[in-house]
Amino acid sequence: MQKEEFRGVMPAITTKMTDDQKVDLKALRADVAFQIEAGVEAVICCGSLGEASTLVAEEKVAILDAACEEARGRAPVLLTIAEDSTAAGCRLAEQAALHGAAGLMVLPAMRYVSDRRETIAHFRAVAAATDLPIIVYNNPVAYAVDVTPAMLEEMADEPKFVAIKESTGDVRRVTDVINTVGNRYQILTGVDDIALESLMLGAVGWIAGLVAAFPHETVALYRLAAAERYRDALELYRWFMPLLHLDVSVKFVQNIKLVESIVRGTSPVVRAPRLPLEGAERDRVTAIAKAALASRPALPDLAA
Repeated sequence: MQKEEFRGVMPAITTKMTDDQKVDLKALRADVAFQIEAGVEAVICCGSLGEASTLVAEEKVAILDAACEEARGRAPVLLTIAEDSTAAGCRLAEQAALHGAAGLMVLPAMRYVSDRRETIAHFRAVAAATDLPIIVYNNPVAYAVDVTPAMLEEMADEPKFVAIKESTGDVRRVTDVINTVGNRYQILTGVDDIALESLMLGAVGWIAGLVAAFPHETVALYRLAAAERYRDALELYRWFMPLLHLDVSVKFVQNIKLVESIVRGTSPVVRAPRLPLEGAERDRVTAIAKAALASRPALPDLAA
């Protein structure tokens, strides 16, 4: 995968589970096909939305194999590296290349909250373990480690770092990164409910969550923004926003899997310690999904 390909909509797909919480590779393949047919640019496996923290390395490799087999020749597949130790991250990065990944999305090491020096050392070690291009995933809200614009400037001498998934939740960060390092990195927005703002400010891609249930709308919104058709984009964005807010929650995995189930009939099963939504939480997400379906807009002509 070349730098130019880190663009467009890249779904961070959910990991489909059977009723007994085992990975359902058949359902995962169907999901990859569904996303590609809707026009996404790439597929990202085993991210936060993919319940990476509950998957062992062997499961992640099996998921990558299944996704690559389904996507072959149609879209690149990336694997997320989110391991507890740098050594484990390096091992998985090596396996990813052997099993067909076109790139990696790399997080700081999990659990331990690393400082600036440790964080940069971790990213550099993973880069040294692979020839694949890397998206640096920055999500300090969830993981308490912030890869700042100054850190990105320090890391800019490593050519394998080609993009950043910007998930601080602060849309001002897009401009701060550009002001610090120019166009050195491709900026990919990673927070659904500030996606349009981020794209308007210079992000060139969207690693999306609610795309799991609504890929056609997600792709349309991205393409409208890329074409600077902001009036049409804003109309679609306003319809989408109640759904997009579900991505910004401690229970975003349960939220999005439930919406997927309502919209597409896929399994809503999550792996413990997560539990399915129930009561008022489930009713709220169900109501949002059904309201969106009832008012689902006709998509604008993207060729206009």
